[in-house]
Amino acid sequence: MGLFLINVVSYAFTIYYFMMFVYIISSWIPAMRESKFVQMIAQLVEPYLNIFRKIIPPLGMIDISPLIGIILFRFISDFALRGLITVFDLIGLL
Repeated sequence: MGLFLINVVSYAFTIYYFMMFVYIISSWIPAMRESKFVQMIAQLVEPYLNIFRKIIPPLGMIDISPLIGIILFRFISDFALRGLITVFDLIGLL
């Protein structure tokens, strides 16, 4: 049971990571931004990325806040998965 839950959480983090990546790439291609698929991704990704936009202002025309957000997301997801593995290992579900 523990390994199944860890895999589900890992896949969820991976899917969200790639959604952020697609959203960031779509900012370079205006026609892509208009698609329903990218608009759906935007609704899921924007709340997380807006946190970094409030902290890190754009440098002229370049907004590096999504880059910082995606890098920090990788650290957070790795930390969360390691914590989940540790907890399940301690209670004997692995």
